[in-house]
Amino acid sequence: MDPSSAYINLLKKMLTDYHRVGLKEYKPLYHYPNLLVKPLLLLDKILRIKNLAISEVNNTTIEKRVNGLDKPAYADTMMGMKRLDNLEYCIRDIIKNDIEGDFIELGVWRGGSTILMRALLKELNITNRYVWVADSFEGLPKPDLINYPADKGDKHSQFGELTVSMDEVKHNFEKYGLLDEQVKFLKGWFKDTLPAAPIKKLAILRLDGDMYESTMDGLVNLYPKLSKGGYVIVDDWGAVPACKQAVKDYRNQHSIIEEIKEIDWTGVYWIKEN
Repeated sequence: MDPSSAYINLLKKMLTDYHRVGLKEYKPLYHYPNLLVKPLLLLDKILRIKNLAISEVNNTTIEKRVNGLDKPAYADTMMGMKRLDNLEYCIRDIIKNDIEGDFIELGVWRGGSTILMRALLKELNITNRYVWVADSFEGLPKPDLINYPADKGDKHSQFGELTVSMDEVKHNFEKYGLLDEQVKFLKGWFKDTLPAAPIKKLAILRLDGDMYESTMDGLVNLYPKLSKGGYVIVDDWGAVPACKQAVKDYRNQHSIIEEIKEIDWTGVYWIKEN
């Protein structure tokens, strides 16, 4: 294995906190749509005055971390090793075949996958592409049932764990030495930021917005900018039925017939051929 590949493999393990798999993780108590959590949150607030806190125990396993089956306490991504491996494969194939365009992820959480994107550009000495980091940095939107009835019952907006500030994501880039002018941030709801985003061409379009609305916003505004030979990666295909439905609807509306390939239990991708 050459030193550059060793660096990327080590980075992926750091992003997933793989080296601590098998140990118990203690996660802060976040807001959840559960009545039982409310009194615990109040007690937690009181305890924090004395530097104490109520935590949720997360029992980690190799299977969970490889397949992205848990919500880690300390890792910078929920994706798991298989989806990180897929992202690396797609980027290396794009560079090998000289497919034009930048890389973007919609819905970045703590920034792990976009950090990997930037690391690969640095490793491959690519200076003419940008990594776009697109997120509200305020969690997910409440369902817009008038325009997107498929999101009925969606509770992602109520999960405090999904809210990560832009400053925290920038800090995560900095701690790996990867925050520079090739990293661009798009802050806001996708419906507001994507139509006017100053992106000319894309080679990677990675969708991790969970909801029908967020997924459709990404496809409508950015799929036309994806170069032939570029990759669409959908993180929540298997996890969120509304996300899968948005992808199916868009593909049907635009007669997209490229084969959808599985990555793991939830992630899929395809190559744009036309």
